[in-house]
Amino acid sequence: MKKEIIISGFGGQGVLSMGKILAYSGLMEGKEVTWMPAYGPEQRGGTANVTVIISDDRISSPILSHYDVAIVLNQPSLDKFAPKVKPGGILIYDGYGIMTPPVRKDIMIYRIDAMDKAAEMHNAKVFNMIVLGGLLKVCSIVSTNGLNKALYKTLPERHHSLIPLNMQAVEEGMKIIKQD
Repeated sequence: MKKEIIISGFGGQGVLSMGKILAYSGLMEGKEVTWMPAYGPEQRGGTANVTVIISDDRISSPILSHYDVAIVLNQPSLDKFAPKVKPGGILIYDGYGIMTPPVRKDIMIYRIDAMDKAAEMHNAKVFNMIVLGGLLKVCSIVSTNGLNKALYKTLPERHHSLIPLNMQAVEEGMKIIKQD
């Protein structure tokens, strides 16, 4: 098994954190992993993205031009990365902020209204974990157990009390993702 994933959205949506947590989840499960974030002004409101590869075998290169899975959280990201999803791949998008939904017929397209669910949960910071839950529902690259272990590794100890809320957000994401 090998999955090449791009996660893209506005800086501040937790895109880079989502990629880091996903990568650590793979590590917790003994998989080969690469994590390549886009740093710079993207983090301050521009479009940010991160490439994650999780594989059972060695990974030859972290540089990708096409992806098995794209998670896009804004229109610029959708416009840029939807054409780069491999035929038969998966595209996940948050309905909030997408003016022109994707229409490709050769990929599986899923919508997750994570922004709405985060508002319903009264915590905008769990938005990215809701999206991650949706990903794990449609593409079980890692287990929720591995994800839980990764949260303990990636979050500072002072935030460990928030892990149950984050795992609840993952569960909610699994419930609300739907195929377009």
